[in-house]
Parts: sequence; C-alpha cells; structure tokens
Amino acid sequence: MDKRIEKLTPMTIRDNPFTWLNAAAYARVSSGKESMLQSLSAQISYYSGYIQRHKGWKYAGVYADEACTGTKATRPEFQRMLEDCRAGKLNIIVTKSVSRFARNTVTLLLVLRELRELGVAVFFEKENVWSNSGEGELMVTILASYAQEESRSVSENCKWRIRKRFAEGDPFCLNFLYGYRIENGALHVIPDEAEIVRGIFADFLAGMGVDTILKKLRAQGVKMGRNCLKGILRNEKFTGDLLLQKTYIADHLTKRKVVNRGQLPMYHVEGNHEAIIDKETFERAQAEIAERHKKYHPSTAPKPPYPFTGMIRCGICGDKYRRKITAAGTKYARPVWICHTFNVLGKAVCSSQQIPESVLMQQAAIALCIPDFDAGDLAARVSEILVPGANQLIFVFKDGHEVVQTWQTSRRDCWTPEMRQRAREDSLRGHRMRGGTEQ
Repeated sequence: MDKRIEKLTPMTIRDNPFTWLNAAAYARVSSGKESMLQSLSAQISYYSGYIQRHKGWKYAGVYADEACTGTKATRPEFQRMLEDCRAGKLNIIVTKSVSRFARNTVTLLLVLRELRELGVAVFFEKENVWSNSGEGELMVTILASYAQEESRSVSENCKWRIRKRFAEGDPFCLNFLYGYRIENGALHVIPDEAEIVRGIFADFLAGMGVDTILKKLRAQGVKMGRNCLKGILRNEKFTGDLLLQKTYIADHLTKRKVVNRGQLPMYHVEGNHEAIIDKETFERAQAEIAERHKKYHPSTAPKPPYPFTGMIRCGICGDKYRRKITAAGTKYARPVWICHTFNVLGKAVCSSQQIPESVLMQQAAIALCIPDFDAGDLAARVSEILVPGANQLIFVFKDGHEVVQTWQTSRRDCWTPEMRQRAREDSLRGHRMRGGTEQ
C-alpha cells in the first residue's frame, strides 16, 4: 500500500475534524460618533457573510463593542466572548486586526495563550495571521507592540492638545453642572436652580449637615444625591471661576483618572462665566468643610467592620442597612441595624424598620443551624441578608439556597443581659427608697 501524507492546517487539527467549527467575529469602534457606529454596523454585516462563506464553519455570531478603547479590559462584549470560549461555545474568532483585538501587548498575549489552551484560534484578517500557527505568536507579539506604541503616541498627542487648551484658559469640555446650562461651550445660569444652590450654601453655613439639607430639598421636591450636594459645596465654578486640570489620566493603558495633587500644573481662570455665589461665601464654606472634617474625622485609622456590615439590604428601597446606637449616651443604649435611606430621608421615602442586633444574631444562628451566633461562620456561608418586609429576613447562602426567617419581638426581648441587670437593680433601688419613705 502506498503511503499517503496529508498536511493538516491548524484549523483542522481537532478531536474530530469532521465536526462543524463554531466561528464568531469580534469588532470594535473607538468612538460613539454616528459615523463610527455605522462602521461597526458594516463590520458586523461583513463578518456575518465572511464566516458563512467558509465551508465547515458554523456562524456563532458577532461580538461588538461600541465606544470602547482597545487598551481597557472592561469591554463587555470582549469579556462575554472570552466566557463563551471558556464554556466551549467557540472554536474560531475572526477579527479585523491586532489593534482591534487589543493594544496592550501583555493582555493580548495572556488572552491568546489562554485561548490556545482552550483550543480556540484567532485569525487577524489584516495581518493574515493565525494565533495558533507556528510563527503566529511571534508575529502577533511584534504587531501588538507596534499597536501599543501607536496607542501611546495618540494618547500623548491628545494630552498635549488638552493641556495646551488648559494653558489658554479653555476648559476643553464642560460636564453637566447643577445651576447652569451649557450652550456653545459656555455656562449660563438657570435662575431656579441657582436659588437652590444659594440656599444650600446658606443652610450649610448656618450649621445644617448634608443629610439635613437633603431632607429639606426632598420636602421641596428637589431630588439630589448626597455626592451631588457635597460636590456643589466644593465646586469653584459657582463663583464664576474655573480651575482646570484638577484630574488627569494616569496612563494610556488603564485610562485611570487620578486627582492632580501637584503632579501637573493647574490653571485658574477668573471671571469665566456668571457667578451664582460670591467668593467670600465659597471660601467660608471650604473653611467650614475643613473644620467639620477635623471635628468628626479626627482619626484616619479604619474601624473594624461589624459582622453584618455590607450584608443587609432593604427590600423596599434597595439601600444597605447600617449599624446605629439608639439612646446613645444613656444606660439604655443598644445597637440596631437600620436602612440608610430611612435613616437619612425618613419613613416618607422608605418605610422599612430597624432590627435589633441581638435579633439578627439570634436569627442568623437559627438559619445557620448552630447553637450560638458565629461571625466567621456567617461570613463564610452567607452572601446577603434581605429584608423584604416587616419582621422578615431572607438569608441568601453562597451555595445558592435561601432560608426565610420571621421574627417577633417586644421591647423587653431586645434588651441585652446587661440592660436587664440594670433594670433589676433600678427596680430594687426604687423599692427600697419607697419602703424607707413609708416608714
């Protein structure tokens, strides 16, 4: 019998070469502009036809990211594609070029090596390179290095342009700012909102706290978040000035924005637009913020978390429960857990109830089937505790099952042993005093 040798391409080396290969494409555009989104649509259409024209390939869809950068790992469709590869749903990925797939060389190589172990090959159409061919990884490494350097060069050019405009007093771009509307790159005062901003500064300087101001605004029908209000109190733009380059991008790979603490120059633009508050009021507010921070945050040392910290979620508003001491400073003080929204904005916004910590510990022990509460056991086995309604708790375990608990308690049931002992002593002391008076 004559010996017959057949050369198998990388795409036919499989456990069973006669099965269909699930092929998908990855596409990405770097901007959310309409022209770019049209380009994305064209890419999806092109690769749909490209895959279906290949014999033995089964079309498995197109993964497409919009307005994302190739240097970031947060691309949702890219991550979904990798998950599908890990689940064995894909054998082939087709993409336009190395720069479309990833511009971070290290990330690219890690992804390609993982895909190779999973038996998934990537074809870069522009470079005509298969990732699992003999010279594929070397070629892709060289091309990815060029793509990463190109990304760095583009990033540096953009930074230079932005910083040049900052030096000329041009804010480059303005984001939404309560109290102003943006027209043709300029800030214009909105009278109604400006009055609210003035009221916020006046109330703060009169001694009101952020949460109290929020309650007042809520009563007036103004919906505003805590961070938004705190941002208003710190924003110099309400004085008519601009402080440019307060933040900057750390590097072109992570795109992480960091606060400028002297690493780069800042630019102060005076009288850029109409002011809502005067500078004296703003400076007084900054001094008050610093004074309150010094008073209420004397130590920067982190406090150890309580057993239920970050674990209890309100079923009415979705906010987290926090620990609070009721009757603080008295002998009847006791810890309870209370919904943050209810605590700040009141029952009109969230009608949840507070839960004594002793009740939580008791119910947790029952749900965990242990004789006494154990914080370590709770953390190891329970992922979340839901409070769907009055006197109800749902313990969500990390293995997926849930335990529903109901509880009833009176005021006396919530007392700690120390509180009961003090009550007995007070009662006995009062009995003795009454007996002495009667004699």
